[in-house]
Amino acid sequence: MQDALPAGTPAVWARGLVRRFGKNLAVDDVSLSIASGEFYGLLGPNGAGKTTTIKMIVGLLRPTAGTAGISEFETWRQPIEVKRRVGVLPEEFNLYDRLTGAELLDFTAAIHHIPKKDAVSRRRELLHLLDLEDTASALIADYSRGMRKKLALAAAVIHAPPVLFLDEPFEGVDPVSARLIRRLLQSYTAQGSTVVFSSHVMDLVERLCTRVGIMLHGKLVTEATPADLKARYGSMEDAFLSAVGAEDLGEGLGWLTASSG
Repeated sequence: MQDALPAGTPAVWARGLVRRFGKNLAVDDVSLSIASGEFYGLLGPNGAGKTTTIKMIVGLLRPTAGTAGISEFETWRQPIEVKRRVGVLPEEFNLYDRLTGAELLDFTAAIHHIPKKDAVSRRRELLHLLDLEDTASALIADYSRGMRKKLALAAAVIHAPPVLFLDEPFEGVDPVSARLIRRLLQSYTAQGSTVVFSSHVMDLVERLCTRVGIMLHGKLVTEATPADLKARYGSMEDAFLSAVGAEDLGEGLGWLTASSG
């Protein structure tokens, strides 16, 4: 194993991350430093580079340049150590449809070498917290989209990783499920763990995040607390629109509302 970086390093960090896809520059010199216990929101319009950045940090995509890591471990030098310390819920995910919800969590726990007694206890607690107890013995193939997302989140946290990455975790879930997910995440960070998530829902960002970064065209263009952004712009939505240069979109479409008579 390579030597670890000095202790005291942030929970999540990136230095000069660059990713090219052919001639397309998807991520352009992004650097991040996220402390333990933070709830960090990574925002930006579609195609801004959020998902690509997350994938490079957790080791799902090799950067063209730059480096990243979790705590004192560097993602591409110590990948096993990094993967032990993260849970990931991607925007698009596949589950084993021929397993039941309970079987998937047991399988995930076994992969992480969690003792069976602890695995059963954690599985029961997660299924209860996410209101999946009644469907624990049903095949995942019969789960709704919201149920699948909650189950995938349970699988991402069952090994108690110190850092959790979530890509659009609230997309496609009903208000009740969204509330259950929020409760789990708030409990998670209250115990000192770190959450990094991307979202387009400004209300959730304001309520959950201790700090946010806004990306545009592959660059990190703004980084601040929600309170600072609200004080500066009036609302999180206005802060986001200002950062991405979209305040005036829609002007000049007067013909849409012009009287036909």
